[in-house]
Amino acid sequence: MARRLLPGARLVIASHNPGKLREIAVLLAPHGIDCVSAATLGLAEPEETAADFVGNARLKALAAAGAAGLPALADDSGFSVAALGGAPGVVSARWAGPDKDFAVAMARVQAEIGPSDDRRAWFTAALCLAWPDGETATFLGRVEGTTVWPPRGTRGFGYDPIFVPLGGSATYGEMEPAEKHASSHRARAFAQLVAACGRAGR
Repeated sequence: MARRLLPGARLVIASHNPGKLREIAVLLAPHGIDCVSAATLGLAEPEETAADFVGNARLKALAAAGAAGLPALADDSGFSVAALGGAPGVVSARWAGPDKDFAVAMARVQAEIGPSDDRRAWFTAALCLAWPDGETATFLGRVEGTTVWPPRGTRGFGYDPIFVPLGGSATYGEMEPAEKHASSHRARAFAQLVAACGRAGR
């Protein structure tokens, strides 16, 4: 069991990504947790120097918890393509460049896949819950699917418009948010967090 978050507790969401913030806020809404973003608190974004999602999530959560003196939840997630050996993976955001232009990143995925018939792809999300005293708990979620071209849909964010989850026909970019939240990589990691924390304190 991870340390419990009691209803009414204040939790820092250690992200400056508006899309991630929206999704995490929706996932936390039923649990009575008072969320505040790292951006709202003026916290700097630490450099993501770890070699994997779990390491980067832990790095970000510990930095926010230490700076704010509050428990913090961080997400590190990415898009992986089998034909590219799992790339872009942990550097998914960097493929979008300094302007965070994911149209550029999606076009690069398509260009590098080239003529390959292997369209297998997956999203991975690591969540880390950290406390100011340095205690952490991490949770990993993954969703398998395929990559498609051209991009479809204007919902979601990042690589969502070129990913169709296994067994589905709509991309994450085409899905209603509630449908995506029901089974996304982030939702799967969050379900583990809730179970480990005793339903976030309930």
